[in-house]
Formats: sequence, structure tokens, C-alpha cells
Amino acid sequence: MLNDLKYVLLDEKQIEEITDRLAAEIDRDYADTSRPLVLVCILKGAVVFFGDLLKKIHRPVELEFMKVSSYYSGTTSTGQIYVHLDLKRTDFAACDFLIIEDIVDSGRTLSMLMQLFRERHAHSIDCCVLLDKVSRREVPCVPRYRGAEIPDEFVVGYGLDYDERYRNLPIVGVLKPEIYSKS
Repeated sequence: MLNDLKYVLLDEKQIEEITDRLAAEIDRDYADTSRPLVLVCILKGAVVFFGDLLKKIHRPVELEFMKVSSYYSGTTSTGQIYVHLDLKRTDFAACDFLIIEDIVDSGRTLSMLMQLFRERHAHSIDCCVLLDKVSRREVPCVPRYRGAEIPDEFVVGYGLDYDERYRNLPIVGVLKPEIYSKS
């Protein structure tokens, strides 16, 4: 799988430093509240980041999972948001929610999710992303917690995939274009 990468964007040490920093920021920012902090993992891409981040947060948290996509077997968004797995809870007004996402590029998915939580009257809603592709932003969307800003390249590893492959790489790398242009 490593041979399919053009180059490594973030190695294991850099990812660990990012998760350490983000967990410390989250602990600091939510230290003075007694409301439940609900971490919402966006499946499947964020699951590895979510697991590592979760282990480093020292305040009590609750866990939830959503499956949302705008990609189907490709490298570009379809432009539509699909919610495949939603939350079943009803206590939104009593909780602080923190969406944990692997990457934000156009901002459409994250913007839609934030609006959904506002419509459900969440006490607060914020987002923590591992990777931010600011150059691809199509809608205003600024995650409160950002791991790293990255260039406009197709990345895989550390939970991110191309056609369900490469998720288990312990690093984030740029996929060679000839790999995804075969399809």
C-alpha cells in the first residue's frame, strides 16, 4: 500500500502530536461545564482519529456515531449529503456536541451537520477535524479544532480511504493519481 503513495503527508509522530494538542484544547475548553460532552464520530473515515483522540481526552464524554457521506466510489463529492446512520437521542438541549471528522474540504457535509444539530436545539455544537483542505472550501465552514491544513491532494490512510482501501495505514499520505484514475 505504501508504494501507492506519492508521498507521506503526516507520519505517526506528527499525528500523535496533533491528537495530543487537540485533546488538550478540548479538555481546556470544556473544563468548566457540567453538561455532557458528546463526541460524535463520523463513520467510517474518522474512526481511527476518533479512537486515538478519545483516549487522550481526560474529562468524561459520551460517544455517538453517525454515517454521513457525499462520496461514492470516487475522489470527488457528489454534491449531495447522505445520512446513512443518525443519532437516536432526544436530549440535544442538555448536551454539548463535538463532531469528530477526518477531513473537511468543500465544507458542505460539515456545514449541513452543524445546521442539523442547531435545528435539534443542541446546547452547543462544534467540530474537530484531523485535516482541513481550506483551498477547496465552497461554503463558509471553520472547524473549532483543526489538526493540520493540507494541500488540495487526494489523501488516504489513518482512516481515510480510496474505495475502502488504505484506511489501516498508520500515516496520512497522498495517493498517486494513477491509482485512482484507473477506475
